[in-house]
Amino acid sequence: MIKSITVTNYLGDSIKLELRRPEKSGFLIESISGLGPSKANINTTEVSTNDGSLFNSARLNQRNIVFEIIFVETINGESIEDVRQKSYKYFPLKKKLDLLIETDNRIAKTTGYVESNEPNIFSSREGSQISIICPDPHFYSAGPDGNNTTVFYGIEPVFEFPFSNESLTDPLITFGNIHFKTENVITYKGDTEIGVTIHIHAIGEAENITIYNTGTREIMRIDTTKLESLTGSGIVAGDDIIIKTQKGDKSITLIREGKTTNILNCLDKKTDWFTLAKGDNIFAFTAESGTTNLQFWIENKVIYEGV
Repeated sequence: MIKSITVTNYLGDSIKLELRRPEKSGFLIESISGLGPSKANINTTEVSTNDGSLFNSARLNQRNIVFEIIFVETINGESIEDVRQKSYKYFPLKKKLDLLIETDNRIAKTTGYVESNEPNIFSSREGSQISIICPDPHFYSAGPDGNNTTVFYGIEPVFEFPFSNESLTDPLITFGNIHFKTENVITYKGDTEIGVTIHIHAIGEAENITIYNTGTREIMRIDTTKLESLTGSGIVAGDDIIIKTQKGDKSITLIREGKTTNILNCLDKKTDWFTLAKGDNIFAFTAESGTTNLQFWIENKVIYEGV
């Protein structure tokens, strides 16, 4: 069950619409459409000699969220007219806004643009129909699992505030966990596949890094010979390599001494761009030399088809 929807406009102003307490915001939500999975376009080709057709491709359409809202007086003394005018502030036409939707077991967020805000001013139950177009059809998790970090080889920070020290003599507080793995499992609980961000930090020299998705047998290789011809040296201490495999945002960059360099040409021609599938995904990495000089971790978000 949906508990609340928080709307944040392009200026950063937010309002929380609680479905059970409309008098707090002044917005009584009668219904919302467009919160389920978006409609998909299935492209096929008919063959004159065969029955039916052949599948070519499929894509999701943009999401259209439509609010049916009734204006009510608020506990702060705002009149219906005040609430109507407040809707223009939080749902401004053509402007970007963020929606945070909280349910019993899921907190999801999306970004859209206001297509229309049509109040029925002369109705006995004054309200408005608000249409929001979301170019990205997916919802992203905004809960504790919204941004996951899986450390393979390196230090995982675990110290948090507030903390409790139960002893002044025994070492009970853990500031970080040291991991020495070249293989790890990423458990993904989203509804659809998503790309990842791979971080590699060098504390020494290393040569020819290879990353594997052992389940799908996909491989990504970084040729340090090409890197040397491009930048003047292979991987050295202090280098950071960031690989993004998200759709529409694929890249590989080197950060060295504060300078960012596009090193896409250093990837093998047959490189696979990794994605996470629902369930367990096993990744591994190695290098021809200097594996222990590489701190390696993978970050991922969680996306849903609907709330």
